[in-house]
Amino acid sequence: MTTAKKTILHAIRQGQVGGGETHVLDLVNSLDKAKYESVILSFTEGPMVEKLKQDGFKTYVVSTEKPFNFRVWKQVRQIISAENIDLIHAHGTRANSNTFYSAKLLKIPLVYTVHGWSFHPDQSKMVKFIRSMSERFLVSVANKTICVSKSNLIEGKTKFPMTNATVIANGINRFKFNPDKEFKNIRLEFGIDESFILVGYIARITNQKSPLTFLRAIAMLPEKENIRFLIVGDGDLKTQMLSLSKDLNLDKYITFVDFRNDIPDILNAIDVFCLPSLWEGLPIALLEAMSMRKAIIASKIDGITDLIDDGLNGLLVKAADIDSLSKTLQRLILDRKLIADLGLEAEKTVQEKFNISTMTKNIEAVYQEFI
Repeated sequence: MTTAKKTILHAIRQGQVGGGETHVLDLVNSLDKAKYESVILSFTEGPMVEKLKQDGFKTYVVSTEKPFNFRVWKQVRQIISAENIDLIHAHGTRANSNTFYSAKLLKIPLVYTVHGWSFHPDQSKMVKFIRSMSERFLVSVANKTICVSKSNLIEGKTKFPMTNATVIANGINRFKFNPDKEFKNIRLEFGIDESFILVGYIARITNQKSPLTFLRAIAMLPEKENIRFLIVGDGDLKTQMLSLSKDLNLDKYITFVDFRNDIPDILNAIDVFCLPSLWEGLPIALLEAMSMRKAIIASKIDGITDLIDDGLNGLLVKAADIDSLSKTLQRLILDRKLIADLGLEAEKTVQEKFNISTMTKNIEAVYQEFI
């Protein structure tokens, strides 16, 4: 007897490339195609939407950059009804806030994956309170909440009840992010000498990723002649970052690149991956770099400390601490053996704990609870 496929709506906040969006792309390609059909709903256009379409997934865009935008709920409901959706998997706050009403109205199970909470350390008390109350509500309306890190679950529980919650860590496609594969020569493309230590920063260039702190830390390095930096990404602070680089006389040492689809090739070219974030869920960009056997420098914050054991598989620094970040960069770029040792341990961590097959099986088990 053949069981009919179940149709899952994966709602994502945006079509731009970020950790949550990359997670969705990997997940829908890894789900058992004999059991599940995936339909995508994004709330903005972008390269991730185009990639999903290229991969053959039916993809809708309902344009809004606002959470709880009741003006788009009717359109969302029409899509869900037309596609005969069996379960909604909302990835992130905006996705949940704009699909929960349809889920309840149509009596469809709703799974909410938290890719980092919407309340952050840099917010005012009032904003943080409002965001916390919003998250409390969104967790309460979901049939199941998935946190991508243990830290996120613990933090959520300090603010509101999370009785139907579990932790499923992000997983990495080791076939795609395999350091022993053949890659194109990115250094040749950008004219970066093979003998130089190359430090990579691959992220959305927003306040969360602390890009200006990174530049100021580079400026404090006493010696930069045999070091280069590759900054890959786009975001609302990109213009400011370019301007600050010029003001600090760093343009000679930094190559700025817009977002690219060949991230494994980029990672293969670098020696050190730096992620000085202010807050995180469980950063996929960091896992990808670890899978590619790269030495890591990152902030000592929830989400990252779930991945990095300071001194073993990476180096941790206090968030927003320019001096500490600069000194740690200096320590690492002067020690090629340390770079190699940290990279080997980072790859081992991903192999053992953060593979995509385990993540997908755990998510499929959650689906089975409700359909």
